[in-house]
Amino acid sequence: MSELIGNSRKDALKALLRRLHAGESPESLAEEFAEILGDVSPLEIARIEQELVREGIPREEIRKLCEVHLALFRRSLEGAEPIAPPWHPVHILMAEHRHMIEAGKALLEAAKALDVAPEKGEEFRGIFEKLLATESHYTREENVLFPYLEKHGITEPPAVMWMEHDQIRAIKKAIKGALERGEEARMVELSQGLLEAMMSHFYKENNILFPTAMEVIGEGEWRDIRAEFDGIGYCCITPPPMPAGRGEEGKTREVKEGGEIELPTGKFTLEELEAILNTLPVDITFVDKDDTVRYFNETRDRAFVRTKAVLGRKVQNCHPQKSVHIVERILEDFRNKRRDVAEFWINHGGRLIYIRYFPVWGRNGEYLGVIEVTQDVTGIKGLEGEKRLLDEPS
Repeated sequence: MSELIGNSRKDALKALLRRLHAGESPESLAEEFAEILGDVSPLEIARIEQELVREGIPREEIRKLCEVHLALFRRSLEGAEPIAPPWHPVHILMAEHRHMIEAGKALLEAAKALDVAPEKGEEFRGIFEKLLATESHYTREENVLFPYLEKHGITEPPAVMWMEHDQIRAIKKAIKGALERGEEARMVELSQGLLEAMMSHFYKENNILFPTAMEVIGEGEWRDIRAEFDGIGYCCITPPPMPAGRGEEGKTREVKEGGEIELPTGKFTLEELEAILNTLPVDITFVDKDDTVRYFNETRDRAFVRTKAVLGRKVQNCHPQKSVHIVERILEDFRNKRRDVAEFWINHGGRLIYIRYFPVWGRNGEYLGVIEVTQDVTGIKGLEGEKRLLDEPS
């Protein structure tokens, strides 16, 4: 086969992936893969996956194909690990991967010991608690890294990775449930499944997602990403501080001075309006008529993480794939005036969270977008009787 470059190589690689999808064995196609692959980059792999999704292959199938072609691409991808300084978000994420894999291995060994020595239960629970405490790792990817990739046109790999995050979460939930029910006999099976899911997922991120991110995201953006990471917090490690960039020493946020925003019922300065919105006892997010996230307030104790990376992102991309159809239905119902509120309440971190969505209409009845209002109603739910006296400040 002659050397294939550019679109020709992409087309040939897509054709082989389709043949895998149709049922041909990887072994029968290995020689063709090796000849076509050459020095194909992780970014090219990511873009091919996006093209396949646009052409109708479900994301679940892309994930299965990813498992197959990773086995074939492993030799070529070994060495694709991006080089990043210790302060860099990619360096931090990969370091956390190593710690989580070690914890996963330890959990499996503890599960095997638990199978023959039930008194080892506390050791198993201690390791499992450490793995439960790694949620900030996935939160940082979903709420910061993925939106930046989407801004650069990389949409399908983050969507697939988010699906795998949810699969890892589901296994953890199964382990937690089995522990609560005293089903220690399942711990080896579940711990093995968790370790394999993490190893497969982290391999894809290290060798495809992160190199792609390194290629498309600019240096200045990485500094913004790191600042957003700091706001969410870390697991497993304490990264070194981000060094000051050129011209950033003593840099402060630009604030527009003077002027007031005049409304029919009063007026504010910009400073006052920002302070009022951030003081409200509810979390607010505004999504405009084009389904783009435009604003969120910064309350002291948010129920859910919001980062500035979400601004300008399509709201559909802010939810797991399994929930997108609900989001689409709410938006469609609002636009067509079939409902004027959509509300949910969930238990989150031991708190009762009340989530409501309202359509926003302009003066002439035009649809302007949606506002999401989230409130911790744990204390409100327990109110009884009346309270007419003012407590003394503590």
